[in-house]
Amino acid sequence: MRRHRHSVLLTAATLTAALLLGGSSAQASSTVGTGTGWTGLSQCVQPELATYLCGELTVRLDRSDPRSKTLDLPVLVAGNPEADRTMLMLTGDPGQPGPSLAPRVLQAFEGIKNDYRIVMLDQRGTGANALNCPELQNERGGADLRVPSRAAVLACAATLGADREHYATTDSVADYEDLRRALKVDRWAVNGVSYGTYTAQRYAAAHRSRVTHLVLDSVVPVDSFHAELAETFGEFARVLRDVCTTPGRNCPGDPAADLASVLQRDPALGPRLLEMVTMMSYADPARFLFAPEALHAAAAGDNTRLRDLLALVDRFSQAPASQYSQGIQASTLCLDVDFPWGGAQSAEQSRARKADKAVNRLTPAQLWPFNAATARGNGLMVMCEYWPKVKDREVHRLSLVGVNALLLHGERDLGTPLVWAREAHRDIPGSQLVVVPDGGHSLQVGGAGTVRQTVTEFLLR
Repeated sequence: MRRHRHSVLLTAATLTAALLLGGSSAQASSTVGTGTGWTGLSQCVQPELATYLCGELTVRLDRSDPRSKTLDLPVLVAGNPEADRTMLMLTGDPGQPGPSLAPRVLQAFEGIKNDYRIVMLDQRGTGANALNCPELQNERGGADLRVPSRAAVLACAATLGADREHYATTDSVADYEDLRRALKVDRWAVNGVSYGTYTAQRYAAAHRSRVTHLVLDSVVPVDSFHAELAETFGEFARVLRDVCTTPGRNCPGDPAADLASVLQRDPALGPRLLEMVTMMSYADPARFLFAPEALHAAAAGDNTRLRDLLALVDRFSQAPASQYSQGIQASTLCLDVDFPWGGAQSAEQSRARKADKAVNRLTPAQLWPFNAATARGNGLMVMCEYWPKVKDREVHRLSLVGVNALLLHGERDLGTPLVWAREAHRDIPGSQLVVVPDGGHSLQVGGAGTVRQTVTEFLLR
């Protein structure tokens, strides 16, 4: 994401060597890296996970300091524990856990369960050991575009203190590599969903000789991502109009034009409408509930249905830190994303000025059907503008040469818009992009059987 800090060379060629796996499915407790420990695997104790194997990886919070405190990352292994092939499955956002989602996520991999052992983990700062910032969690819940208050953001930063600089994607990538060593895996497939696609690409770029297959579902590009989000606004117009072409769906007008009309009358509503329409793409990509009708009525001056829909989004967005940590959202995204003011250690007093300047350069055509208030005031931009400066790190020039990649994307996904998938596809020559008509977010879990069959065939070849 941080285009001004690193450049990623993305080319692809199919790897022909077979996956090799050493050691048994339950290793003895051992040290696998500096300050890192591994419990080995045994039957999971949680009743809902009793059919899986569980372990715990211990890593240093600060890998440069041997005196740093450690973090315990729960690990779950499913599929065939004795299989010669292994797949690392990465969840998203950032903020989602891993093992607790296994019963829902792993149903997508029935086609490979005999040929692969499938590994999930709680990435640092998530799950049972999630970074918990009560005020920020209460305000944002499970939403990644909700606009937070300055007080909640500053309270979270104060709670985490200097530790918050150790939750960048770079840290997670190092954790994955420690896990590979702990499992005694020579090479593995890596499968990511949403933000998990970003970490998957970063891992593959840093350790490309260790990756046999790369599956990217609902893609976040490693480059060309900007906090203003204006490059995605045209996708909202396209998708809203496309929803209205669904058989049996009779929209009362042009929902994109209606959205623009609402914002002409109430420009400050932009960030809320951006969040609302995005959440509709998660919850109901086939119909978007009654969003087109609500926007049409609001454009005519009746906000009743729009208020109801915004209230529904509020209820839908509630989530505890163990399910979606807003502490890790802030800690990771404010380190990783490309902001107009520069990196995480940029002077706080200059951020607003630089953000205003960047948004003022955007044309009405680039912003439509949203507006400048949406680009300037979306939840990501606001949260990280308030986030106190913290030590940043360079990400060196990386390459994905030799990675065999399959990209999956829903045509109606607005959480990670299709423009991002097309950008990533262009940046990985030789990759395969599968676009699912009418599809939404996270296609492997929520999509059709044809998607799962495509992934199965890719992973087994």
